[in-house]
Amino acid sequence: MSSVTIQAVKKNFGAVPILHGVDIDIADGSFTVLVGPSGCGKSTLLRMIAGLEEINGGEIRIGERRVNDLPPKERDIAMVFQNYALYPHMTVRDNMAFSLALAKTDKATIDTKVGRAAEILALSPLLDRYPRQLSGGQRQRVAMGRAIVRDPQVFLFDEPLSNLDAKLRVAMRGEIKELHQRLQTTSIYVTHDQIEAMTMGDKIVVMRDGRIEQTGSPLDLYDHPTNQFVAGFIGSPAMNFLPGVLRMQGGAAHVELKDGTRLEAPASARGTDGQAVIYGTRPEHLALVESGGIPARVVVMEPTGMDTFVACRHEGTDISAVFRERHDFAPGTTIHLQPDLQRAHLFDAGTGERLAT
Repeated sequence: MSSVTIQAVKKNFGAVPILHGVDIDIADGSFTVLVGPSGCGKSTLLRMIAGLEEINGGEIRIGERRVNDLPPKERDIAMVFQNYALYPHMTVRDNMAFSLALAKTDKATIDTKVGRAAEILALSPLLDRYPRQLSGGQRQRVAMGRAIVRDPQVFLFDEPLSNLDAKLRVAMRGEIKELHQRLQTTSIYVTHDQIEAMTMGDKIVVMRDGRIEQTGSPLDLYDHPTNQFVAGFIGSPAMNFLPGVLRMQGGAAHVELKDGTRLEAPASARGTDGQAVIYGTRPEHLALVESGGIPARVVVMEPTGMDTFVACRHEGTDISAVFRERHDFAPGTTIHLQPDLQRAHLFDAGTGERLAT
């Protein structure tokens, strides 16, 4: 196992800059998730770590080795791709053993390593089947098995679950996390799905437009987003954002919304009187009250069994609320929502930066 150090890494495609000097320290044995919208540069960065893309600036180290100019086969990494990349004419056994056979590993060692990986991934009964005879989840496990047998310093996962259906994605998330806990190999995982990021990663790196917006543990990013982008990207359903003006009166602060509704500002908030701000509150941090709070007109009700999701609108701004209790509001009904002040957020309307001490 090895740590991975990324220092001031840049990437251009022609004259177009893709990565603008990225810095990330990935600890030995950790599971780090690179997350962000499509086109943010996360897959490009992963391919640069693997040696599949050229580095235009900066440095990448795996352990103590600078790997900028090393070919992929000398970096001691194993990559799991989105499309499985299995050889259709080979059995599961031969697919998993292929890299070892190329390295001229003796047959006894190959059999031992393939058998061990197959046992870990519950593939032992499938070793003589071909990829066409497997489900999507089984194929992805074969792809992971092919990586495991190499016993690499670092695992790289490039959106490995995006081709699977929703139920299978949930199951495979658990399998990959359990696999990491068992092997303790440094892992870097790319996804655009923030639920995958939250449930799988020890550390999350949120990227946008080739830059890092914030790095931290899942709950750090959820509880203390550094800006409005991170706040809106992390968490499902997404955080609600209400535009308003900050009012300071005698040391107390509140936010005045467009219709005159007043919401007490978070205690840690800072700013100046009259400053344009965005008041952020997560759907699960809204309580139903008889009066006061935020008056909102119900648009859609979505009962899920465990929770009740209510889509509302306040003065043209969409608001989502999630209640553990069951409700049955008719569309058009006005309800009153009170934010949890201890969990509310305040952002500058111009820069999107968090306004907190």
